[in-house]
Amino acid sequence: MEMEQQLIERALKAARDTRFLAVEQGIRHQTAGIFTSMFGPREAVIIADGNTYEAAGRDVEASFVRENRPLRKPFIFGPHIYADDECVRELAGALRSHDAIPIAVGSGTINDLTKLAAHQTNRPYMVVGTAASMDGYSAYGASITTAGSKDTVDCPAPMAVLADLDVIAQAPKVMNAWGYGDLMAKVVAGADWILADAAGVEAINPPVWETVQGLLRSWIGSPEAIAANEPSALRHLVHGLVMSGFAMQASLSSRPASGAEHQFSHLWDMQHHTFEGKTPSHGFKVGIGVLASLALHEDLLSRDLSSFDIDAAVRAWPSMDELEQRIHRLFGPGALEKRANEETRAKYASGDALRAQLRGIVENWPELRAKLLAQLIPFRELQGMLRRAGCPFDPAQIGISRARLRTSYMQCCYMRRRFTVLDVAQRLGIFDSALDKLFGPHGPWPIEGEVQP
Repeated sequence: MEMEQQLIERALKAARDTRFLAVEQGIRHQTAGIFTSMFGPREAVIIADGNTYEAAGRDVEASFVRENRPLRKPFIFGPHIYADDECVRELAGALRSHDAIPIAVGSGTINDLTKLAAHQTNRPYMVVGTAASMDGYSAYGASITTAGSKDTVDCPAPMAVLADLDVIAQAPKVMNAWGYGDLMAKVVAGADWILADAAGVEAINPPVWETVQGLLRSWIGSPEAIAANEPSALRHLVHGLVMSGFAMQASLSSRPASGAEHQFSHLWDMQHHTFEGKTPSHGFKVGIGVLASLALHEDLLSRDLSSFDIDAAVRAWPSMDELEQRIHRLFGPGALEKRANEETRAKYASGDALRAQLRGIVENWPELRAKLLAQLIPFRELQGMLRRAGCPFDPAQIGISRARLRTSYMQCCYMRRRFTVLDVAQRLGIFDSALDKLFGPHGPWPIEGEVQP
């Protein structure tokens, strides 16, 4: 506990925007006092939806009444609420009619909408979290869907983050399972960063790395307790998610918390994937992305690169024109093709630049492989952890068939400029053979319609 507190204090000092964090039972009742310490005599306005207002918003409002603090009538979203530009415009329009400081009371959608609307109306904000459902509470940037494409829009994180464990424990269990899936992503995202660092693409920032990875194993180590909504486990979960946000603040990038696993989720978002009439949660899509990424990492780890021919790989590497033709075949004409071309051009490397990337990986493979083995959790073990936490552990559970998952691997290579295990497998020329193994009779994915116990 002392080590965790020290890590949190260091992360708060390094955070760009957030200056106060409280993860406690009953903290919602102290919102007014904390607001005053952060914003002085400014007027406040609660932003919520119908559910989050009942879960915590009324108590937040009551804290202002007790302290005789100015508070505008709450802004309550209707059932149409969605993290898209239309709802951002609706909230920003309401905020422009006054200068009150917003208090977001809710989880991912409420927080992202308030974060961006507050930024657009030139004011800070604070958040009272109602579920441990994602890592975006303290993150720099808001995840907003615009014209059918989900993007992270740059905007400051909240100045204060309150997470009331009483409220979070009463949230639907599935919401905290969403957060567990999002936190599990940091395992494979860390491995992707190790690869990017070795390739000379994006160096690891040690303090930022420690913020996310230092206590990650303890934060994800009790999946059964997450499923049971035990307060101590939920505290660890919230700390892990919030610390991931602090790392993103410090680096002004989602790199510390997001890798190939998020590319799967973002792809399915942009394809408007639904299952049984609903859009699967971000955390559940990410959890399946974790398994997809981990399977490819394990294939990479199984290979002997001691005699790898770097020059042959450079000669075999396709031109950007050839990649654009491949992208067209994968996506067809439209917004996804345009996006894939833009992101692929941003990270494309050829000639000496590609050779340097491959040398960084191949010539240091024994040491690099040891780092990856220490970072990663074996596939079946991690799959079991997701299952025990109440998360999907097979792609069919979120409506992704084996055939679609294989296509998604190929499409994900082009959807983000972030350098991940997908790019390593492509540059090494082993991507196709890796997919053959992953989807072969002895690969990690079960036969269509069968779910591993």
